[in-house]
Amino acid sequence: MDSTFVKGRQGEDIACEFLVNKGYSILARNYVYRGHEIDIVAQDRNEIVFVEVKQRASNEFGEPYIAVNTRKQQYIIGVANYYIQKFNINLESRFDIISIIHREKQEPQIEHIPHAFMPKVQRRSQYYKR
Repeated sequence: MDSTFVKGRQGEDIACEFLVNKGYSILARNYVYRGHEIDIVAQDRNEIVFVEVKQRASNEFGEPYIAVNTRKQQYIIGVANYYIQKFNINLESRFDIISIIHREKQEPQIEHIPHAFMPKVQRRSQYYKR
């Protein structure tokens, strides 16, 4: 099996355990729509939480969460919208990032960033014609 896939799965396992220990319920893992994926869908009290997990061996080239750029955020938001509609979710939603650094012979360093990003409102000029 591809080592990148295995490492990714291990990072998601760590993130799920972290969230469960904080009282979250895991609703789905690796939820895919139109070729894009949300790593973890969870519930935290009255919110549905879409979680992107990023990990690195060190932060020498920056923190892992930096890899969640605007384009990646847009894909995650699109999949989240589909998930909410498909399952008729009637909860507030948010987008979190869990950033993990795996240093050799050390416990993973986990950083949870709630509300890491928010959907952008699309404004179309045709709606504002006078």
